[in-house]
Amino acid sequence: MSISSLSKLSSGSETRKRLPKSAPPLQRLLNYGHKYRPLIWQAIACSVFNKIFDLAPPVLIGAAVDVVVQQQNSLIAKLGITDVFSQLLILVFFSLLIWGLESIFQYAYERLWRNLAQVIEHDLRLDAYEHLQSLELAYFEDSSTGGLMSILSDDINQLERFLDVGANQLLQVSTTVLIIGSAFLIVAPNAAWMTIIPIPFILWGSIAFQRLLAPRYADVREKVSLLNGQLANNLTGITTIKSFTAEAYEISRIEAQSQAYRQSNRRAIALSAAFTPLIRMVILFGFTGILLYGGMEAVAGNLSVGVYSVLVFMTQRLLWPLTALGNTLDLYQRAMASTTRVLNLLDTPIAMHQGEMPLPVAEVQGHLQLKEVSFAYQGRSQVIQNLSLDIPAGKTIAIVGATGSGKSTLVKLLLRLYEVQSGEIILDGIDIKQLQLQDLRRAIGLVSQDVFLFHGTVRENITYGSFDASLEEAIAAAKIAEAHEFISQLPQAYETIVGERGQKLSGGQQQRLAIARVVLKNPPILILDEATSAVDNETEAAIQRSLEKITANRTTIAIAHRLSTVRNADCIYVMEQGQLVEQGRHEQLLQQEGIYAMLWRVQSGLK
Repeated sequence: MSISSLSKLSSGSETRKRLPKSAPPLQRLLNYGHKYRPLIWQAIACSVFNKIFDLAPPVLIGAAVDVVVQQQNSLIAKLGITDVFSQLLILVFFSLLIWGLESIFQYAYERLWRNLAQVIEHDLRLDAYEHLQSLELAYFEDSSTGGLMSILSDDINQLERFLDVGANQLLQVSTTVLIIGSAFLIVAPNAAWMTIIPIPFILWGSIAFQRLLAPRYADVREKVSLLNGQLANNLTGITTIKSFTAEAYEISRIEAQSQAYRQSNRRAIALSAAFTPLIRMVILFGFTGILLYGGMEAVAGNLSVGVYSVLVFMTQRLLWPLTALGNTLDLYQRAMASTTRVLNLLDTPIAMHQGEMPLPVAEVQGHLQLKEVSFAYQGRSQVIQNLSLDIPAGKTIAIVGATGSGKSTLVKLLLRLYEVQSGEIILDGIDIKQLQLQDLRRAIGLVSQDVFLFHGTVRENITYGSFDASLEEAIAAAKIAEAHEFISQLPQAYETIVGERGQKLSGGQQQRLAIARVVLKNPPILILDEATSAVDNETEAAIQRSLEKITANRTTIAIAHRLSTVRNADCIYVMEQGQLVEQGRHEQLLQQEGIYAMLWRVQSGLK
């Protein structure tokens, strides 16, 4: 990575073309980072100037040796200053100036590169997370949570580490080679070749090591992703692990994943650790060559002692920093392996496209129609087949059926968490694909059997999605959901922390908070997906009372397995294997002596 390639971070327009995944990771990163132009150029300039002033002290040392040895015949004396003390004072002045400027530019480049690393890390993480939120639900069902966490955290941090240190090192090595190589060719062309010859070998070796390291670090990133995935999975399921006394088994699984990560790192380290010793031997050739040949030239009078001193110092300054390429390339390859994973996430196509038509929630009537809707999960047979339903505005309808009949899938299709594969879903006469996704989902409130509460306070969970709501509004919603009484008895009432996923609350309490959250949202369409399936009879009765209040004057779709909860619905649809097989009110369905009547007899204990 050179100065020119770094500067490419600043090139490109705001609407740049997306590079294919087969493109080199650095090229893809440069394409992504075009917007950081000012920071890039400032950091590059400060790095280069710092290195220029850093290379000046050996020249001053050579000039000082020249003054002491040649005195009135020194190079400075030829400028008209023959007094030795005055010559040395001039060197002292330039020393102060050069060291001061070197320190200033070091402070500037360190601050600029680190800030640049932080800015890119921040933006890249936000872009990746924003893109991740836009992906369809199927992507998350096929991906490991720990793996995604690894990308958003550790992989982006790897790139930050390289920008913090590695980019500046590459710039300064390039500057050193350019300046010292040019100076050698001007001052001592006869001896310069001995110093310059090792450089092509070092660069060739660096490129060779880079190519060998790339697949090894890609494997390292993959292994750490698997390890993080296993850890995240275990922490989520810690109750199950404990209840089945599977601690020893899980430790063995974590040990196996950690060992695989360790072995992968060991293979990468075995190669990267060999770089510096090998390069040092190549450098030794150049240094000893100039030491011997330059010394003989100085003895023969072809080189001044001062110039010879500068050559020896500069050879060391030129070649020795190249040994740091090993660590820099190590950082670079780790960063590029991580960059590939982050950019691959960013380049994952979004299958669920936004509609363009706005939908003001206040204007939603709630008339839903499903016309010949079919859907299948990837690699599976159809879950819903040619389903047609009509859900009138302001009415309560129920959808019942055996497990696997497609009830919950229907909820996902209504929210456009999945896209229908054929047919249409119409809301108030408009295909929901034409509606803006956020407006569609704002119009629908979901109370699921799988309640998710965030780690935070009771109040924060009730007002989630209605972030501007006041405490009084949250309390009013909790009263409607019959949650206020138990909330008031909590240690800090509405400011009580509920724990991760609400684990400090019972299932019924969690369900009532979820209902309060929907009450506060006040959507024109309400979906109840098995909302009382996991609670006791007393809690169910309380939840049913609250549901009677919130379903009034709004379109309500109740997905239910327990038929007693939906017997008063305006219409009950019975599904079997993704198809509509019966419909009508409770009494009508019982008279039909079909699937619904059979389910009712089973659940009510009748033969």
